[in-house]
Amino acid sequence: MRRLMAVLAHPDDESLGFGGTLARYASEGVTTALVTATRGDRGRFGDARPGDDGHPGLAALGAIRESELRAAAATLGVHDVTVLGYGDQRVDQTEPRHIVAEIAGHIRRVRPNVVVTFGPDGAYGHPDHIAVSQFTAAAIIAAADAACTLGDDTHLEPHAVSKLYFLAWPSATWDAYQHAFKTLVSTVDGIERHAVPWPEWAVTSVVDTDRVAGTVWRAVQCHVSQIAAYGRLRNLPEAQLRALWAQQCFYRVFSTVNCGRARETDLFEGIPR
Repeated sequence: MRRLMAVLAHPDDESLGFGGTLARYASEGVTTALVTATRGDRGRFGDARPGDDGHPGLAALGAIRESELRAAAATLGVHDVTVLGYGDQRVDQTEPRHIVAEIAGHIRRVRPNVVVTFGPDGAYGHPDHIAVSQFTAAAIIAAADAACTLGDDTHLEPHAVSKLYFLAWPSATWDAYQHAFKTLVSTVDGIERHAVPWPEWAVTSVVDTDRVAGTVWRAVQCHVSQIAAYGRLRNLPEAQLRALWAQQCFYRVFSTVNCGRARETDLFEGIPR
């Protein structure tokens, strides 16, 4: 059985970032699983920031965001959903052994052929995204190591992931995304980090997601607490809508089943059906 796992940082990453891929493979009968590190509880509620009037508070917002995440995942066809509950905007400060063991435990439980996550750039330098990328890579190694007992999950057999992919948005996708929202900037330690598109030559894999674009949009709309920020997506020009929803681009970090420079159109290339 083919299995796909996404390891991400926040509620809505599964829809805006990876929704097309998750929906496509779920529709094809692939077992899909989602591990999300945080509940997104330090984000805005509509236009209200934490501490503002109209903001429900961190605990309440976390519960709202988790509920929205689960509804979006169900819309995409993902029914194995785990929320780890680490601190929003604090994932890079998490004890590494603990989170790596936890993600590795889910890898052993689900036994995915393919894992997708953020790249080392964190999309636009977001520390949570970068941390999730690093922890996921470490967890894949730990999950395959028979000497790694992973705390309470000693009954789970080691599992070797066949392929790991990083999300790799090229210029056209970033242009569309930032036209709908804004120029994405993550300020870390007083330094601004901006989105840097992946060069076309570095994109190893392009997944056709055109036929599930409507499903992805319905999943995005599940995130009601953030929907005010998504309104401009409705009015993008056709070319930009296609850049966002018609395909998804990845960088193949490693594969034990295939190689070469030819661009893939299927993340499961090389894996028997």
